[in-house]
Formats: sequence, structure tokens, C-alpha cells
Amino acid sequence: MFKQVIVMRADLSMGKGKLVAQGSHASVLAYEKTRHTHPQIARDWFSLGMMKVTLKVNGESELLEYYNKAKTYGIPCELVRDAGHTQVEPNTITCFAAGPFDEKALDLIFGKLKLL
Repeated sequence: MFKQVIVMRADLSMGKGKLVAQGSHASVLAYEKTRHTHPQIARDWFSLGMMKVTLKVNGESELLEYYNKAKTYGIPCELVRDAGHTQVEPNTITCFAAGPFDEKALDLIFGKLKLL
């Protein structure tokens, strides 16, 4: 079984719409990376309903810690940096997505984080 994990910063004062937009950017970017690096996983995930979970971290350093950990395990990941036109400063890292990838591998890395 495959899923995608979206990790959002909880310390930023982003509105719900902004959160959804940032998470959507991350999801698409990570899917595209997976499509190129693990095409069969991407196809299977897409055809099985595109399971996702959105989790939260307390700040940028924790977000980067999880991002780097996932990359160390070979999981396709993509960071999102906001352009800064609305609610946050330019180049603020708001979130990242990992996968789609094997659900058990993702759970080993992200299993202690809380749902957003």
C-alpha cells in the first residue's frame, strides 16, 4: 500500500485556504518527482485513490529534520517555499510532501507526528 505524507508548519499564521494551497503545491510536486523516480509506485498510488495524510511540525527546523530524514531513506520529497505575496515572508518554507511511497516506510519516519 502506498500513501503520501504532507508535513505543514504549525507555527505560521496561515489561513485555511493558504494551508490547503501550500499542501496542494507540495502534493503535486512530490507526486511529479515520484513519477520520474518510481513510476510504478506513482501509477499504483494514483489508481488506488491517492491516499494522503497531513501532519504538523512546530517550526522550520523540525520540518527540515523530517525532510532530510525522508530523503536519507530515498523517499522522493519536495519542499514548498512561498512567494510571499500574501500571508508569509518571501521564501518562507511552509511545508513539504514525501511520496507517494510505501506506507510502512513512511510510518517509520513520520509515525510520531500529529495530524494537522
